[in-house]
Amino acid sequence: MELQTDAVGAPVQPMVTMPFAPYYDQDGVTIYNADCRKVLPWLDRCDLLLTDPPYGIDESSKKQASRQGHGLANQRDYGEYEWDKEPPPRWFLDAAQESAETSILWGGNYYGLPSSSCWLVWDKDNGTTDFADCELAWTNMRRAVRKFKWKWQGMLQENMGDKKEHRVHPTQKPLALMRWCLSLVPDAETVLDPFAGSGTTLVAARLEGRKAIGIEINEKYCEAAANRLAQRTLF
Repeated sequence: MELQTDAVGAPVQPMVTMPFAPYYDQDGVTIYNADCRKVLPWLDRCDLLLTDPPYGIDESSKKQASRQGHGLANQRDYGEYEWDKEPPPRWFLDAAQESAETSILWGGNYYGLPSSSCWLVWDKDNGTTDFADCELAWTNMRRAVRKFKWKWQGMLQENMGDKKEHRVHPTQKPLALMRWCLSLVPDAETVLDPFAGSGTTLVAARLEGRKAIGIEINEKYCEAAANRLAQRTLF
């Protein structure tokens, strides 16, 4: 094959395109239905990594449906999956952080990450249940610990009525929580979530006028995220 050169005779490298077609790509938000370990090397560096990886506490195996009698009525059965049997390997989380300037990793207390001055605390205002009272996010930001209070107790939510969020994922985070996270990094124009789940980070990014890339291995959740993004209310 003849070597291609430019005007001054330097060799021209052939164009290499990403081998993954987007599942969804509209208005600055892109979703890939694939293993994020395979997609991340093809992406340009983003401003913010905002994600909620598996914690390794088995929440994907009908744990929610078994919580009847703990002050929680009519618990939803989200199905049974294997993705929360163990947390992602530390080497992968390190690689994911290389994909962005700033990192916010929910469940960071499960991953053995370096010490941080800025942990984010979500006070879930749960009342008497067997759920954790709070969840923690590790960050690489140099600032003090910050706390956000938002009720997320079974059917009860901080904003009820027409603003109540429809939950389609067993570890789904509140939209308000992810919008709060984005408010802490106001200069981040591009947001990456390699464990996109039902797309809460992506919806929050669109509402805040940011561009976003989500990666999700489960097509069911890609569809849920795409449907949420297609709704005018974005809940």
